[in-house]
Amino acid sequence: MVPLRRLLKKRTLAPLLERAARFLGAGWRVCLRETDTSPCGAWRSEELRLDGALIGHLDFLAPPEPEAFPPHASDDLAATARFTADMVEHAVVAEAAKRSLAAEALAKYREVSLLHRATLGLNASLRPRDVAQALLEECRRGELPAEAGMVFLRPPGAEDFLPLAADGGEAGRSLAATARSTLFWDVARTQKGEIVNDLDRDQRWRGEAGVRALLLHPLCSASRCVGMLALGATSAVRFEANHLQYVGTLAAVAGTALGNALHFEAVQTLINSLMQALATAIDARDPYTAGHSQRVARLGVALARVVHRDDRFFGDVSFSSHDIEELLFAGLLHDVGKIGIREEVLTKSTRLSTGVMEVIGQRLTLEALLTGRNIEGEFERLTRINGGDAISGEDAAFVARLATRCVTAADKRLPVLSEREIACLLIPRGNLTPEERREIERHPAQSHRILRHIPFPENMSRLLDIISQHHERLDGSGYPGGLTQAEILLQSRIIAIVDIYDAITMARHYKPALPREKALGILWQEAGAGRIDARIVELLEANIDQVEADCHLLGDRLDLPAFLEARDA
Repeated sequence: MVPLRRLLKKRTLAPLLERAARFLGAGWRVCLRETDTSPCGAWRSEELRLDGALIGHLDFLAPPEPEAFPPHASDDLAATARFTADMVEHAVVAEAAKRSLAAEALAKYREVSLLHRATLGLNASLRPRDVAQALLEECRRGELPAEAGMVFLRPPGAEDFLPLAADGGEAGRSLAATARSTLFWDVARTQKGEIVNDLDRDQRWRGEAGVRALLLHPLCSASRCVGMLALGATSAVRFEANHLQYVGTLAAVAGTALGNALHFEAVQTLINSLMQALATAIDARDPYTAGHSQRVARLGVALARVVHRDDRFFGDVSFSSHDIEELLFAGLLHDVGKIGIREEVLTKSTRLSTGVMEVIGQRLTLEALLTGRNIEGEFERLTRINGGDAISGEDAAFVARLATRCVTAADKRLPVLSEREIACLLIPRGNLTPEERREIERHPAQSHRILRHIPFPENMSRLLDIISQHHERLDGSGYPGGLTQAEILLQSRIIAIVDIYDAITMARHYKPALPREKALGILWQEAGAGRIDARIVELLEANIDQVEADCHLLGDRLDLPAFLEARDA
């Protein structure tokens, strides 16, 4: 209880007692006495009470001269003394009410301040672990008598609680065992916080963790318990009701923040799955490129982290988690425009199809029957030319000679090779005609056209540009825009390099898989010609083991938050 002298200020009390003394008569004195002080031999002592509790006395001291105290006035003096005591009590009640209102206002102010600070801190991130760490930090700031703390998470659709974050070293980590106690599950079931200061006396506790006192509070979102806060102490401390109230305020904000983080994670997982499904569907059109988009995404993320940590070439470059996520999706979707390319062009493995080659073989056989020409080995040589990556001068001359020959039957002349067949067989390198190559080169622009209708979040504002530019080259020889140097985003340069690297190190219908040393050699040739960024190639070569290890860690699920957490630990 507040001491009496603190409830009555001297400037308020002194005039009141002085007036009462004058009213009683000359020589009278009125004194205020605390309950714990001894009586001073007063003529009369009146009790002072607040809400029924004795808080002090009002002593009335008679004048030293007996004649100054008329006996017949005793009743009047007693009434005056009681009236004076009533006035003092009213003053005490008024001051106590004012103090109570001030204390309540201060408590509300502190609660609102806590809510404001906690709302900002606990909602600063949409990662459950960050929310948990922020909650434990707020508990530390609240000067709670806890020596250890742990936040548990109950994922959507799960029944069990999993440790998410701990504070207090080994003692904090040991709190994971509280989830096996009946006490823990009672709190989860009732969704009401609870304090147990003597765990040994609680039948719901069987020594699951090495603590003597425990404060448990559920973290609820949309009427579901999505987590639990456990604060423990190994020494003889006591959690009080105000500690539970403080934690309850934090838990109300933390539960909502944790629920939002879980919902965001679920949405991210859905988006990630849809993006992977789309990339898989595109890659599935060509069995030789199956998994290419996922590998480019993983390689891009791994190489971007190397660039992020580099101080030699890219000291001013810093990729946030959102930038890395944007790059991941760019890798997954970089070839989405190939969905609009004809399958016979996309999967073309030879200069001429098997069916066309069979027709040419029939023409050569017919020519031999009609003219008696020896065509032994010609069709085999033509088949080898058709499947080759490049054509030599001798082979080109051989095709040219065949192009001059015709088969005459029933007064009709049929060329052994048509003009289109000749053009295809004489392609200097690869198996695509100029028209087919232009069709292939439209896929970055097609990707932009397809994806522009998807409302990607603001933190992926460069996603379409990264995808559109992944075939641009620094010297302007790329496509579709012929961009050069500074016009090409750093992220696009990264995707371009890992796209080439994966294409070389994986088997295709027109070539075998090459070792990474050969792939790095080809990348250096491209860099030397000024087409790709030599700095990134150098970083890739110097960190190739780490890049490939990160690709493996990222895995087929492309769980980017878990990957970043593991690599940043």
